[in-house]
Amino acid sequence: MGEEANRCAVVTGANKGVGFGVCKKLASNGIVVVLTARDEKRGLKAVERLKEFGLSNFLDFHKLDVDDPASVAALADFIKTQFGKLDILVNNAGVTGGKLLDGDALLRKRNGAQIDWNKLGYQTYELGEQCVKTNFYGVQRVTEAFVPLLQLSTSPRIINISSRAGLLKNISNEWARTVFSDIENLTREKIDEVLKEFQKDFKDGSLEIKSWPVFASAYTMSKAALNAYTRIMAMKYPHFHINSVCPGFVKTDMNNNTGQLSIDEGAETPAMLALMPNSCPSGCFFYQGEVIPF
Repeated sequence: MGEEANRCAVVTGANKGVGFGVCKKLASNGIVVVLTARDEKRGLKAVERLKEFGLSNFLDFHKLDVDDPASVAALADFIKTQFGKLDILVNNAGVTGGKLLDGDALLRKRNGAQIDWNKLGYQTYELGEQCVKTNFYGVQRVTEAFVPLLQLSTSPRIINISSRAGLLKNISNEWARTVFSDIENLTREKIDEVLKEFQKDFKDGSLEIKSWPVFASAYTMSKAALNAYTRIMAMKYPHFHINSVCPGFVKTDMNNNTGQLSIDEGAETPAMLALMPNSCPSGCFFYQGEVIPF
């Protein structure tokens, strides 16, 4: 545990859900964890809850809004001053891009039932715009702020909490799927181009006509973009270990707690990737501990 105690992790959006579970698992393994949240009161309360497990020596809190460049810069300065480096970054903060009205329908769908998507929930352009802003651009902002500190680590890890919704097979727009599939020529500018075109068509009410995903549209596209970004960064920083992970269908506020996995179960694979040796793969998509195709 002595070697682990010298390691530091930042987990975004960690006052509840999978992020909270990841903090618990990392701190339990002797990693010093900086739990972050937009709401300071909720973040501090989460830290106090974790301290009840005897983890006081391995926890700290810092306020973070991934959409605010000044907030991200302040956190990076804090980590640099307090620890001098960063070993593990878990990009967990995210939003759904819509409102779920019938969470139980998700369970029925998973069991093969036909459901009316319009009755399941709703999405708006404004919610979708915020979803892309947080789930993709927020992750990009945080990651690039911490790359210099991660470069000072002997075992840099970036774990992007993604979703199977963002797998290429779910991207019905052929152009977007082709761009995200062409990893040799993929760039951040091309990802940005796809997202801008998607948002334009969303605003115009042309999602179905232009063959974009019509259910959880922004969530699906933001996670697909995140997966593409994971692959780009893994190639750019070959001495890092950078992976996307789907924690599974976890009981969280995002699905009205209708998930089938507990918070602890959902945190298992992200924590595994954070703690794996330097021989672990990079630039991959993990689900339930296994690598699956993007």
